[in-house]
Amino acid sequence: MQIQLDFRSGIPIYVQIVEQIKHLVDNGELKPGDQLPTVRQLATDIRVNFNTIARAYRLLDEAGFISTQHGRGTYILGPVENGDPDQLRLANLEALTRRYLRDVEVLGCSVEEAAKMVQSQIENKADGRNIVDNP
Repeated sequence: MQIQLDFRSGIPIYVQIVEQIKHLVDNGELKPGDQLPTVRQLATDIRVNFNTIARAYRLLDEAGFISTQHGRGTYILGPVENGDPDQLRLANLEALTRRYLRDVEVLGCSVEEAAKMVQSQIENKADGRNIVDNP
């Protein structure tokens, strides 16, 4: 499996890995049932932190694109259901939202407080303000 990374592109490495695995499936280099390298093996092969690979695999797994079976390996499940190219992106957004809500709970905040904060940030963005720069 050949993965090429561009460390200067500004695109997060885990996103590049997700997209390249998806591309390898789309062009037939990887087929349903093919086993992917372990997280540690791929991290060693492409010289990135294993947590980066784990994050990419987790996103692909949550999207239903791969299946990770503890003790057995990680396997390609096939193209995204119904051939919808936006499904992986939406599944990743859903997974991100679930992780955010878990973090909110760990902080001891309510879902209502989190919703108000998100809405505030959406309004800031709509007003042209940069979300990252606002406290």
